[in-house]
Amino acid sequence: MGYNVSEKLIDDHLIDGSVEDYEAGDEIQLRMDQTLTQDATGTLVMLELEAMNLDRVKTDLSAQYVDHNLIQEDNKNPDDHLFLRSASRKFGVHFSRPGNGVSHPVHQERFGVPGKTMVGSDSHTPAAGAIGMLAIGSGGMDVALAMAGEPLSIKKPEVWGVKLTGELPDWCSAKDVILEMLRRHDVDGAVNRVIEYYGPGLDNLSVMDRHVMANMGTELGATSTVFPSDDMVKGFFERQQRPDDWRELRADDDADYDHYEEIDLSEIVPLVAKPTSPGNVVPVREIEGKPIYQSYVGSSANPGYRDFAIVSEILGDHQAHDRVSLDVNPTSRQVLQNLTRDGHLLNLIQSGARIHQAGCNGCIGMGQAPAKNEISLRTVPRNFPDRSGTEEDMVHLVSPETAAASALTGEITDPRDLEDKLDMSYPGKAAREPDDIIINEEMLVDPPSAEEAKDLELEKGPNITKVPAFDPAPSEFDCEVLLKMGDDISTDEILRAGAEVLPYRSNIEEISKFTLDVVDDTYHDRALRQRSYGGHTLVAGTNYGQGSSREHAALAPRYLGLRFAIAKSYARIHWQNLANFGVLPLEFISDADYEAIDQGDDLKIENMREQIQAGHEVEVINNTKDQTFTTEHTLSDRQVQMVLEGGLINIMKKKLSD
Repeated sequence: MGYNVSEKLIDDHLIDGSVEDYEAGDEIQLRMDQTLTQDATGTLVMLELEAMNLDRVKTDLSAQYVDHNLIQEDNKNPDDHLFLRSASRKFGVHFSRPGNGVSHPVHQERFGVPGKTMVGSDSHTPAAGAIGMLAIGSGGMDVALAMAGEPLSIKKPEVWGVKLTGELPDWCSAKDVILEMLRRHDVDGAVNRVIEYYGPGLDNLSVMDRHVMANMGTELGATSTVFPSDDMVKGFFERQQRPDDWRELRADDDADYDHYEEIDLSEIVPLVAKPTSPGNVVPVREIEGKPIYQSYVGSSANPGYRDFAIVSEILGDHQAHDRVSLDVNPTSRQVLQNLTRDGHLLNLIQSGARIHQAGCNGCIGMGQAPAKNEISLRTVPRNFPDRSGTEEDMVHLVSPETAAASALTGEITDPRDLEDKLDMSYPGKAAREPDDIIINEEMLVDPPSAEEAKDLELEKGPNITKVPAFDPAPSEFDCEVLLKMGDDISTDEILRAGAEVLPYRSNIEEISKFTLDVVDDTYHDRALRQRSYGGHTLVAGTNYGQGSSREHAALAPRYLGLRFAIAKSYARIHWQNLANFGVLPLEFISDADYEAIDQGDDLKIENMREQIQAGHEVEVINNTKDQTFTTEHTLSDRQVQMVLEGGLINIMKKKLSD
C-alpha cells in the first residue's frame, strides 16, 4: 500500500523507524526543519531559550514575526519588539519587523518549502500545509525545544482524506468550504487527525485558497492540514520568484486514508459561523437581513491578494453603508504594495474603508473592537467570547464576498443577491492575483553570523521578566477545586487576548491577574490565597483548552498554584502545554464522576509520583464527599518525567548543561 502525502512527510522526518511501525495515538518524534514564532508567544520562547542557556538555534531556518501586538499605547509592546530583535540576532533567527505582516502568509511567501516540517508557537501554523509542508502549531516550549535541536513529540495522528470535486460557484470561496467542514463536524471533529485534501477539485483552488482551509483546520481541532505540492504550488513559487524551492509531492496512486470525506465544491453556498464558536455554522440565507455595525476583512484566515481584491471589485464605485465600519487589515506589506499598484487599495479607500497596518490587529483584539451587542462580520478564524476586545460582542465569521456585500447593504446579505439588488455580475476574474507581483523582502532581517552574535546582549525593558522556576512535584496533591467548567473552554477564556492583557506576555506575574476572568473574575485572588496551602485544581468538560496555542494559558494558572486538572478531554496543544509546565492533566473515565464533583470540593491524590509512573490510572479521593473515583492520564513516559521534575525547562536546562 502506498503512502498519502501526510504519511510521506511523517515517514521522512521520523527519528526512529518508519510510519508503518506506529499505531495512531502512539508517541512519535519528528525532526523539525523550521520554526515560526510570533510576538504574542515568541517573547516567552526567547526567554525559555535564555533559561536553557542555548547559544544558537539548530534548525535549518527559524523566523520570528512581530504581527500581533502592534499597538504602542505605552512602552510595553515596543520594548518587546526590541527584545525580540535582540533575541533573534543572538540566537540566529530571521526577524520580521513590525508592520511587515502576519506570520503565516509571509512565511509561506518567503520561507516555506514543500516537503519540510515546521512547528510554530501559533495554533494556525498548519496554514503552511497549503504548499505541501507538515506544519504543526504547538506551545512555545515545544518550539523552543525544536530550536534547540530536539525533535517534536506528538501522538501519531490519523489521516483524514477529504476528496474535493467540482468547482466553486460564483459568490463563494474557500472560506465557505472550511465553514462547511465546521458545519459538518464542529470544533472537535478532527482531534488527533491530519486533514489531507485531494481530488480533482484541487485544480480549481489556488494556493492562497488552500491557505484559508489549512489555517482554519485548527478550528476543527486538527493536528495539521496538508495539501499536495502540485502544479498549482509550482506556479505559486514561480510568482514568488523562488522556483528552485519547489518540489513535487503527491500521494501515491494506491494511497489509503484512515477516514474519508467528500465535498462537491459546486454545492457550496455562502455560510456564516454565528457567535460564539467557529462550529456554529449556518447558511447566510438563514440569518440575512440583520443590521451590522462592522465588516472586517483580513487576518491569517483570509490573507491573500484576492481576498482584498474581491472586496474592492464588489464595492466598485459604491460607498460602504454609513452605519458600517469597513475595516481592512492588510496581511503583508507585499500584498499591500500589490493592491496599491493595481488600484484596489485606492478603490477601497474611496469606498469608505478604514485601512490599518499590516498585521493581526483586530483578530487578536488589538484594535478594531466592535460596538457592544452589535454584529461584526469578520473574515478571521475565531469568534470566541470577548476575543474581539468587546464584552458581549457578536462576531460572525464569513467569507470576503459576504463581508463586502453586507458592507454595502448595512445588513447580513447573501452575496448572490447583489446580482438582483445592484445588477452586479460576480467579479471573480478581476480579483485574481497577477503573475507579475512585487516582491518585498526588505523588512525581513537576516541574523548575524554565530561569531558576530556570541557577545550580543538581550535588550530587556522593565516589563520583561524571567520565566518562573517551579519545584519538582510532591508525592501527594491535596487541592481545592477552584473552578468547575463546562465543555469547549477556550484558551481565550483561560487567558484572554486583547490590548489590555497581551502587553504583559513577558511578565507572568502581571498577566496572571487576568487568568480565567472571563469565567470567574475572583479566580486569581482565590488561587493566590490557596497557593501557600498546596495549590488548587480545576475541573472541566470536553475539549478543554481549545483554540490558541498560547502557553500562558497553562503557565499563568501554574504560577498561581494549579497542580493538576481533570477534564473529560483536552485540546491537543493545551494538554501538552500543561505537562510542559509540570501540571498533571487527568481525564475522567466516567461522566458520572464529573457530575459528582462540585466547585469547592477538596480532592486528594495519594502517592501521586508512584501512581503516574506505574500506569495510566490515577485514583482521586474527594475528601469533601468521602468518595473515591478513578481517572486516567495519557502521558508518555517522557511527559510523566516532565510532570515529576516540575516542567520541561528543568529537564532541558540540565541536558544542555551536561
